[in-house]
Amino acid sequence: MSAIRGATRDDRGAAPRPLRRLAQPPVGTAIKRAKPTWEKPYQRRIVVTDTLILAGTLVGTQAVWIGIDSHTLISAPQHGFNQVPYWAASLVLLIGWLIVLKAIGTRSPRVIGSGFAEYARVADGSFRLFGLVGITSLLLQFLPARGYIITAFPVGVLLLVASRWAWRQWLRAQRRKGRYLIRILLVGSPSSVAHLHEEFSRRKYLGFQMVGACLPQGVDAPLPVRRLGSFATVAEVARRERVHAVSLAGSEDLPPGEVRRIGWKLESTGVDLMVAPAITEVAGTRIHTRPVPGIPLMYVESPSYEGGKKFAKSLLDFGIAWLALLLASPLMLGTAIAVKLSSPGPVFFRQQRIGLNGKAFGVFKFRSMRVGADAELPELLRAQGTEDTPLFKVDNDPRITPAGRFIRKYSLDELPQLINVIRGEMSLVGPRPQRAEEVALYDHAAGRRLLVKPGITGLWQVSGRSNLSWEDTIRMDLYYAENWSFLDDFVILLWTIRTVLQSKGAR
Repeated sequence: MSAIRGATRDDRGAAPRPLRRLAQPPVGTAIKRAKPTWEKPYQRRIVVTDTLILAGTLVGTQAVWIGIDSHTLISAPQHGFNQVPYWAASLVLLIGWLIVLKAIGTRSPRVIGSGFAEYARVADGSFRLFGLVGITSLLLQFLPARGYIITAFPVGVLLLVASRWAWRQWLRAQRRKGRYLIRILLVGSPSSVAHLHEEFSRRKYLGFQMVGACLPQGVDAPLPVRRLGSFATVAEVARRERVHAVSLAGSEDLPPGEVRRIGWKLESTGVDLMVAPAITEVAGTRIHTRPVPGIPLMYVESPSYEGGKKFAKSLLDFGIAWLALLLASPLMLGTAIAVKLSSPGPVFFRQQRIGLNGKAFGVFKFRSMRVGADAELPELLRAQGTEDTPLFKVDNDPRITPAGRFIRKYSLDELPQLINVIRGEMSLVGPRPQRAEEVALYDHAAGRRLLVKPGITGLWQVSGRSNLSWEDTIRMDLYYAENWSFLDDFVILLWTIRTVLQSKGAR
């Protein structure tokens, strides 16, 4: 392809002369990516933090195993190493660790601030490094290396992940203030652009600032963002608006040939090209790519509701529930006394809920309402106009007792549900079990909540609890049901502790 566009011929028939401005650089010219100005300073801060953490970890490891002032040397005479001081080994390990973190992309602009992907790379790089250290120490008989593997590896990874988490919270706070954003241009049909805008708007912490959209030529429709051009002017608009990435929304108006042409035009701008598939709410662990010549195929694994993972989850739930029940027994005794003294009636309340595969069971709770509160619910729902919404929540509920208001605030009323977990009717983490009247209002999508065991806590409980709408609640429950993993359960349990202590969204 010629790099010269718009050649002209003079009146005497001379050879064409190129215009002064080129549409794109000559073939082979390196193009720099249009990076946000905040990326480099942010990466430097992470490098400094990583260096301080790893240096402190290695110095601490040496102090624990050998002593800071010790003059003991690593020696392996059979390999020619007679005078290798411990501080030198720590320094080499520090430099190697930092190099691995860089090489494996833990500070890549595409993962910084993303959460699990960033943490996974940190853990993966560290594991590879210490795997190499372990093999090397075994071959060269460097016995002191065991101290680094036993202490520095787990402590270093833990502190690195904690540091990245702290930086992620700081980055999110900055993005809420309109800083550290990634400017993107949406490209596709009006419906696909609107869908992508909704998904990005729901995840403001990602920092995507949607500057506008490019639609097919001749198509006009209301959009949530400015219309800035057509498919033919994507590169020009991207350059003019100084965007960092162009996001192609799944659309029938974007055939493969058009996508290729957009990619070619963007080559001269340094702008990243993102392709957003039509499928959403799928965890990365279920997505696999297979490069077929000319067609980058994406495989999406079907959700797994049976088999070994389900058995392992049930076994883990059973063990943790028994342990939690024993540890929480003094707290449960105090709660029972408070409920008994607060209002007349039984301490426990048992209500029929719908669980796995639509099977009914009796859920246990500490009573937080006056006796006969269930009979008052229909009238209260009609009064606030929510009797047709499958989330029976009453604002400023008058049925709650004084003690009930306190135990609900800190979710103490849910503790007896550990018995339901032990009986196999519930899980520690999962969608909340609902009444039969609520389940009767489910549509097909909401009905998929019943494909997994209900839980004491879940994704929507740690994301806003009762402050969320029914639509957001269903979206989070379906995401969990179709993508759950042991790591997700662990994180949700940790978030539950924080949410309960902060008493966010409790009613």
